[in-house]
Amino acid sequence: MRVPLSWLREFVEVPQDATPDDVFAALVSVGFEEEEIVSFDLTGPIVVGKVLEFVEEPQSNGKTIRWCQVDVGEAHGGVRGIVCGASNFVPGDTVVVTLPGAVLPGPFPIAARKTYGHVSDGMIASAKELGLGDEHSGIIRLVEWGVDAEVGTDAIALLGLDDVAVDVNVTPDRGYALSIRGLAREYALSTGARFTDPGLREDVAAASGFPVTVRDDVPIRGNVGATEFVTRVVRGVDATRPTPPWMVARLTLAGIRSISLLVDITNYVMIELGQPIHGYDLATLTGGITVRRAAEGETLVTLDGQERALFAEDLLIADESGPIGLAGVMGGAATEMSASTTDVLVEAATFDAVSIARTARRHKLPSEASRRFERGVDPLIAPVAAQRVVDLMVELAGGTADALGSSLGAVVEREAIALPAAFVPGLIGVDYAADRIRETLELIGCTVEDAADGWTVTPPSWRPDLTDKWTLAEEVARVDDVDKVPSILPTPPSGRGYTPAQQGRRRVANTLAAIGFVETPSFPFVSATQNDLHGSATGEPVPGIRLANALDQTTPFLRRSLIPGLLQTAHRNLSRGTTDLALFEVGSVFLPEAGVVYGTDVNPPRAQKPSDEMLAQIEASVPPQPRHVALLLAGNVSPKQPGRAAEAAGLEVALDAIRAIGVAAGVTIDVAQGARAALHPGRTGVLSVDGAEVGYVGELLPRVAADADLPGRVTVAELDLDRVLSLAGERVVVASLSTYPAATQDVSLVVDAALPAAELRAALVEGAGPLLESIRLVDDYRGEGVPAGSKSLTFALRFRADDRTLTAAEATEAKLAGVAVAEDRFGAKIRD
Repeated sequence: MRVPLSWLREFVEVPQDATPDDVFAALVSVGFEEEEIVSFDLTGPIVVGKVLEFVEEPQSNGKTIRWCQVDVGEAHGGVRGIVCGASNFVPGDTVVVTLPGAVLPGPFPIAARKTYGHVSDGMIASAKELGLGDEHSGIIRLVEWGVDAEVGTDAIALLGLDDVAVDVNVTPDRGYALSIRGLAREYALSTGARFTDPGLREDVAAASGFPVTVRDDVPIRGNVGATEFVTRVVRGVDATRPTPPWMVARLTLAGIRSISLLVDITNYVMIELGQPIHGYDLATLTGGITVRRAAEGETLVTLDGQERALFAEDLLIADESGPIGLAGVMGGAATEMSASTTDVLVEAATFDAVSIARTARRHKLPSEASRRFERGVDPLIAPVAAQRVVDLMVELAGGTADALGSSLGAVVEREAIALPAAFVPGLIGVDYAADRIRETLELIGCTVEDAADGWTVTPPSWRPDLTDKWTLAEEVARVDDVDKVPSILPTPPSGRGYTPAQQGRRRVANTLAAIGFVETPSFPFVSATQNDLHGSATGEPVPGIRLANALDQTTPFLRRSLIPGLLQTAHRNLSRGTTDLALFEVGSVFLPEAGVVYGTDVNPPRAQKPSDEMLAQIEASVPPQPRHVALLLAGNVSPKQPGRAAEAAGLEVALDAIRAIGVAAGVTIDVAQGARAALHPGRTGVLSVDGAEVGYVGELLPRVAADADLPGRVTVAELDLDRVLSLAGERVVVASLSTYPAATQDVSLVVDAALPAAELRAALVEGAGPLLESIRLVDDYRGEGVPAGSKSLTFALRFRADDRTLTAAEATEAKLAGVAVAEDRFGAKIRD
C-alpha cells in the first residue's frame, strides 16, 4: 500500500519535517514491513511558461516541429527559444517548461542543445515525461488541467510533484490498512499523534427511491453475497473536466493510473477510505439493480473489453437487461461512465469476502476492489464513502446531488470477547498494567467494558481479524511496542527430543549422504502404470489413491513406491550431462487397502484438541503411509584414471549401501535371490531382517530403463524404513572387543544351483554357534568338477572367543557343525 505523505497528513498530525524514513519507522514499529520510497524523482528548475509565438518548420523526415518563443519569467531568463514536436497548443497557452539543469525521471537531464537547426533552451513537458500519466502525444496545457498560475511559478509544487509516498506491505489479515484511513490510524497508534477519522461523518445525506434487491440463491458458507448496498445519484456532471493535478499526483503515487475525472474520484475515495466504489452512467441502466448469482449461459463484457462466461457462484450486479458487473471485481462495459455521461449512479457496497475472492480467481481478474473486498471492508463505511464521492463530483465535476438513491443494509453487530485481566501478561510475558491494556484496546477502536475478572471487548467494525482473546493480546503487544517482549530461550524438559523412529530415519539419511549418495526429494504423484510396475512385486494392477484435483492429469495417483521419482530425477540429470549418479530419497508412500474407502469428510473442531474418537476417524480417513528409503545407482562409482579403469556402480555398491543402512538402523539386513516385476530376474534380491521381508534390490530390466530414457545399467533398491526400524526396536547392541586372535577357515559346499546363497549361509551360521564372528560369501563356481545342475559356494569364516585363544581344532569343529546343519537341510557336500 502506497501512502502519499501529503494525503496522510490530512488525517493524522505528521510533522512537516518528518522524512519518509521516519514514517517507515513508525509503521514498522506496529508491524508493517517497509517496501520502498516512491517519488516523482524530479529536480528543478521546472516552471510555468507562456507560449508567445511559434513557427512551424517541416522537416525532411516528414515531421513538423515548432520553433517556440516561451516566456518563463525574468527570474528564469525571460523569453527562451525551445524546439517542440507537439502540436496541441496555441500561442497564449501556459505550459510546463523544464529548464537546463532539470532532471526528469529516467534519469533524463535537461540541457540546452542544438536540434533541428536551433539551440533548444529547455523542453516543454508532457504528462508522461513528468511521471503523471501515459499521455505523450501532446504537452500539458495548464488551462485543460484547470490550473491558473503566473509565469515563472514553480511547477513541481504547483502540480503536487514534490510529494512522496511510502510503500508498506499489508498482510492479508489487515485489510483495513489498504487505505489512507487505516494507515493514518496506525501511524497515530505508533507515535501518539492526533488522528481524525474520516469515516466519522454526521452530514451523510439520506437517499431513497432507487430500487435495489439482493437475491442470493447460492450463498457461500451460508453468507449472503451482499450485506450493504448504498446508492447515490449525482446529476448534471461535466465528465470532460480535467482531474485536478493534486488528485492525479496522489493517485499516481498510490499506484493508480489517472483515467478520467469521474473514475479518478471513485478510485480516490477507495484509496482514502478503503471502500471500493463503482459508478454507473445512469442513462444506460434499465430499471433498478439486483444483486444475484449468475444463471447458466450468461455472459458479461467487462470494462477491459473481454467477454466472460459466467459461473453459477459468480455474484453479479444486474438490471432488467441482465448482468452489468461482476460484484466487487469489475464493472460491465455497457454501463461505464464516459465523456458523454451527465448523470451518475454511485454504488458503495459490502460483499462477502469468500465470494469475491473466488470470482476474482475464477476469472483471473484481480483488481484493487477485489483485493480489498476479499480481505474485509468496514461494513459501516459505505454511506460515508458514497457521500464523499458525491461531494467530490459536485465540487470538481459541477454536478448536483440528488435525493434519489438507496440504503440497503443489515445491522452490524460484533460479538463481544471475554478478556481476563491476567490473560495478556500471561500470554505475552510482559507485565502490562490493566489501564494500559484497556487504553491500547480503545486506541485501536475497541469498546471495552468492565467484567468480573477482566473486560468484555467488542472489536470495531473495520477489524474482522480480531476474533478471540489471543488476537486481542497480540494487538496489545503490537501497539505497546513488541520490542518489550523478552527473548527467552525455553529450556526443554529432560527426556524430550526426537523419537527413536525420527532418530533412526536421520541416522539412515546421514549415513547414505556420508557414503556418497545425494538426497533428491520428489513429488509423490505418479501414473497408474508406474504404481503397478514399481508398487507391486508382480506388476499387476494395484489399488491406488487418485487425487480429486491433480496438478497433472498424467500423474493423478499418489505413489506406492519411491522408485518412479528417482527415475525422473536420474533422467533429468542425465539430460544435463551428469552420468554418474548415486541418489536416494526418504519419503512416504501411500498403500491403500483393497476395498477400503478413504477421503471421508472429517471436520475437527477449532481451537480445541480433537477427541480420541475424532483422531481415530481422521486416521481412518487416510491410507497407511509408511516411510520408505530408496536408492538409485547409474554410471560409475569411480571414474577412469591413470592406471585404473572406471568402476561401474552396480549391485555390489548397492549392497554395501544396504549394509550401511542396516548398521545405521541397528539391524542386520540379509539378501536372498528373488523376483520383482521391474527388475532383471537373475539380478534381483529380496531384503529381510530376522526373516521378515523389508525390501528389494536389483537391476532394472533393460526395457524399463529404456522407457525411463536411462541408458546402461541402473541399479535400484527400496526398503520399508518404518518396518526396518520397528524390527530394530529399542535394543542397544554393544559389541565386545576381544583381545584374543581370530581363527580363519574357508569352506566350499556343493549344493543345488537353485538354492539361494543366503539360505545356505543361514544354515552355516546356525550350526557354527557363538564362536562364529563373521561369514562372507567369496565365490560362486559352476563348471568343471561340479556336477551339472549344482554350484560350489565358498564362504570365508572367522572364529573368535572372548576368553581364550581358539585352537585350530575348535575352529574346525565349529565349522563342521555348521556344515552338518547345511548337509541335513540342503544335502550340501564339502567340495573335494
